[in-house]
Amino acid sequence: MRFDGKRAALHTLGCKVNEYETDSMRASLRDAGFSIVGFDEDADVYVINTCSVTNIADRKSRQMISRAKRNHPDAVVVAAGCYVQTALDRTGKSVDADILIGTGRKGCLLEELERYFLAMDRSFRNVADVMHEPVYEELFLPRIEGHTRAFVKVQDGCNLFCSYCIIPYARGRIRSRRMEDVLAELKNLASQGIREVVLTGIHLSSYGVDFEGNIRQAYGENGERQTWQERSKLIDLIEAVAQIEGIERIRLGSLEPTIITEAFVERLRKVGKLCPHFHLSLQSGCDSVLKRMNRHYTAKEYLECLSLLRGAFDTPAVTTDVIVGFPGESEEEFACTGQFLEQAHFYETHLFRYSMRAGTKAARMPGQVPETVKEERLARLQAIDRRMRLDFERAWEDRKSEVLFEEIAQAGEDGLIQAPNSGAPRRQADVIRPAGRQNSENAKEPVRGTGTAVPAPGREKLYTGYTREYIRVYARSAEDLRGQVRQGRLGSGGVFWPDD
Repeated sequence: MRFDGKRAALHTLGCKVNEYETDSMRASLRDAGFSIVGFDEDADVYVINTCSVTNIADRKSRQMISRAKRNHPDAVVVAAGCYVQTALDRTGKSVDADILIGTGRKGCLLEELERYFLAMDRSFRNVADVMHEPVYEELFLPRIEGHTRAFVKVQDGCNLFCSYCIIPYARGRIRSRRMEDVLAELKNLASQGIREVVLTGIHLSSYGVDFEGNIRQAYGENGERQTWQERSKLIDLIEAVAQIEGIERIRLGSLEPTIITEAFVERLRKVGKLCPHFHLSLQSGCDSVLKRMNRHYTAKEYLECLSLLRGAFDTPAVTTDVIVGFPGESEEEFACTGQFLEQAHFYETHLFRYSMRAGTKAARMPGQVPETVKEERLARLQAIDRRMRLDFERAWEDRKSEVLFEEIAQAGEDGLIQAPNSGAPRRQADVIRPAGRQNSENAKEPVRGTGTAVPAPGREKLYTGYTREYIRVYARSAEDLRGQVRQGRLGSGGVFWPDD
């Protein structure tokens, strides 16, 4: 069925896997004849790709669904994804949308829309039992418009069941995408100008452990049962992606710390296209809390992983996640996490207050921490994070670096210049101002990362991009730098001096 003349709007909540899935749904809608418009514009169909990682994510999902229904009562509202899955499966709550699509069924969007427009009974639900879904749902991203970086999903589901996490119930068990399908998609994107790829998944480190031949080979040559880390095919995938012509940079989504072994890092460091930016999920720096969380490592083992990475790469960026106020977290346990952060010295720490998720083991634990205590502890760790971030960026000052420029920093009515799309999990759009000397010969000038901004004069525009270590930088040029890789030196606060 064609939908020529109809308009569709999409909104994404949550992770980069969700963003990939929304991009794929957007492409399928466009190919079927829909015109894609902004979510605040009038449309015939509104698709909300929901998230359920926290209570706040649940609330935002409900709000976006209600907003679409309230503002556009004659439109078709489609709610898809994790909130839909958990609301129906775990809580029994209703979701006020015309079409409900669970995880693992987003490829059925067009089919569900066709049923809706042709049927008299206009209430449809396509929500499978993801806990017994053995096959990866193949989505394909034919194009990405206006970007030089692509997030590509290679894996779904998680088998670890951390005590605080609802995602295994929302996404189901591990299901990996066939390597040949990943490579075919990336070759197509590279032919369209994509220079950088980010491999993403719900539990990326377990990529390939569910492959049929891999399951049969669960025992090593010595007869001992292999761990999932030993059966992971992630490093094989990374090496294969590095062979694709046109892909110049490879980044990785969040990694499980226990995937970082000597053998893994030894192969990793030989991949010249790999960007030395690693996100290793921590959650707590205290062993007793890690045990209650059902995290399968100790603080000491985590530090050993950091040592392996820092020994193999020159000043790599290591980022992490930490939950404050986990049930039973004492002041001593929290202090242990703060001390760990000081010792580990991350580039950036994504900090979260513990959010109780119905149906998880942690929700039933005694010693739930008051919200006021969570807020106070969060503020203390945020101060550490700000200092560590500056320390890392200062460590790169006056050093040779490589930047892939992605977009133009826009000037608003108030004169502030901002990067409109950060395109990355590490930071909101930066407010910047030009600084340093004017170079009339090549019309390039460095800019700083904070301060009072002024519009770029004349034909010059302000461009922003990232180093391989994921430091955001800015440069002003009369030449269009988008999609270009430039060598230069970093200054303080986001200054980038391109080589002449």
